[in-house]
Amino acid sequence: MHHCEDSELSRGGSDDCPISEGATHITRREFLISGTAAAALTVLPGIVSGQTPAVEAKPQQPSVAKVSFTVNGKVHELELDTRTTLLDALREHLHLTGSKKGCDQGQCGACTVLAGGRRINSCLTLAVMHQGDDITTIEGLGTPDKLHPMQSAFIKHDGYQCGYCTPGQICSAVAVLREIQAGIPSHATADLMARAQLTPAELRERMSGNICRCSAYSNIVEAITEVAGRNA
Repeated sequence: MHHCEDSELSRGGSDDCPISEGATHITRREFLISGTAAAALTVLPGIVSGQTPAVEAKPQQPSVAKVSFTVNGKVHELELDTRTTLLDALREHLHLTGSKKGCDQGQCGACTVLAGGRRINSCLTLAVMHQGDDITTIEGLGTPDKLHPMQSAFIKHDGYQCGYCTPGQICSAVAVLREIQAGIPSHATADLMARAQLTPAELRERMSGNICRCSAYSNIVEAITEVAGRNA
C-alpha cells in the first residue's frame, strides 16, 4: 500500500498521494480530473448531449430618422441614426470639416457653429433636434476670395497659431458681437440694466468657452475689438 510522507500530507498531498486510505484509493490527480468532468457536464449539457447551443438574439438595429435643415444657405435632407450629433452630421455626412472635434464633451468650443444665429457646441446636440434650423459653419461665414470681417481680423492680428480651434473661435466671436448688440449680459457685465461695454474682461468672459491651446487670447481679443469698432 502506498503511503504519503507526513510533509506531503501537511501540504495537502502530492498529485499521486491518495486522498484517503480506505478500501478505495483515489489520488489527488484522479480527484481533480473527476471534479472537472462533473463541472463540464453541469455547465455544458447541450454540448455533451449533442444538442445545438441556443443562438444569441441579434442586437436591435439603430433607430433611423429623416431630418432636413439649411446649412450655409443650402437645404440638406439626411437619413441619420438618431444618435448622430450635429457635429458628426456636418463632418461625416455633409463633409464640412471646418468645425473640429476636440474634446467631444462641449468643453473646448472647437465645434462651435451658429444655429438660428446663436452659437452652440455641435458635439452636444443631436442632428435630429435641428429639423428646419438654419445652421452656419465656418465655411458659410466667408470664402478665401471673400472673407468675413472676423476672419480678416483674425489673420491681421494673428489670432491663431496651430489653427485647430480657430473655426470655433471665429464662429463664437461673431455670435458674441450679436449678443452684445442685443443687450444680452454676461457674468462680467457690471450693470445689467445698461448695455455691456466692450472691454477685454467682457470679451474674455464671453469667449471663455473656446479654448486655445496655443494661448493666442490677447490677439483674439484685439481681432474682436477691431470688428466691433467697425460695426459701432
